[in-house]
Amino acid sequence: MDSETVASEITYREALRRALDESMRENPRVVVIGEEVGRYGGAYGVTKDLIGEFGEGRLIDTPISEPAIVGAAIGAAMTGLRPVAELMYVDFLGLVMDQLANQAAKIRYMFGGQIGVPMVLRTQGGTGRSAGAQHSQSLEGWVMHTPGLRLAMPATAADAYHLLRHALTLPDPVVFIEHKALYARKELVDFAAPVPPWGQAAIRRAGDDVSLVAYSRMVHVALAAAERLAERGITAEVIDLRTLNPLDMATVAASVARTGRAVVVSEGYLTAGVAAELAARISEECFDFLEDPVIRIAGEDVPIPVSPALEAAAVPDAALIVETVARMLGK
Repeated sequence: MDSETVASEITYREALRRALDESMRENPRVVVIGEEVGRYGGAYGVTKDLIGEFGEGRLIDTPISEPAIVGAAIGAAMTGLRPVAELMYVDFLGLVMDQLANQAAKIRYMFGGQIGVPMVLRTQGGTGRSAGAQHSQSLEGWVMHTPGLRLAMPATAADAYHLLRHALTLPDPVVFIEHKALYARKELVDFAAPVPPWGQAAIRRAGDDVSLVAYSRMVHVALAAAERLAERGITAEVIDLRTLNPLDMATVAASVARTGRAVVVSEGYLTAGVAAELAARISEECFDFLEDPVIRIAGEDVPIPVSPALEAAAVPDAALIVETVARMLGK
């Protein structure tokens, strides 16, 4: 891997691998812990070939025990390492919520700031592979609900690289959720471009009629919808939140103050999910500017179906966003 390359067209998966490779080169305290992260190269190929460079002491294959993986990573982080724990699926967060929410998230507070947990928990979520109800969920709401956990959800290869690099310098635990449908997406990444501050949202498309607020794969769905809306004479601004903790409400509020309308798009469940929190915050903070109520477009409140057709129907698509915005504007 050529660390001197300034810009190249790479996949989301390769961007993550490059971020890990460079971070491990620069900091010998960075280790990777998880099921099949070493010889096999990770369930989605992100750690492929890294064991040849860094060895089994830093690419540590574990038994199939998510609590053991996260528990070991927390202990390693508290004693001086910078572990990257990998869970194959975000659906397995339920197995590690004690370690993650009761320990990693609270240790700095409970120790009076004397010690922290500088670790990254990498996992993937979302639909798109007909993997069934136990392997296709979007559970970022669980993480966002827990104070003490940082949460990054990159939508682009560039953000996958820069956010993971940044996450490995932070003093607190970061949950880094990658969408399974983005791994093969290829984009030109300029590694010399200025890096946005951690926690700052990005405007992916400018517009004047409505603000589409999204993150992860839904950013690309929102962009596709914006293209179709433009054909109807509606200009939609697309905001990529990039991180959900911290949450950049300043960028969202500035956009809504200009457009007067907001639609929040999330693949997570509609009820008590990320979309609900975002809609509430926008309603509270932008009330004076809103021409219409904030609309949530989110996943159906059902277990994710294994049928490809039913799975696609359970989460937002561009057509639903177009229809919703057109009705909102009466066009």
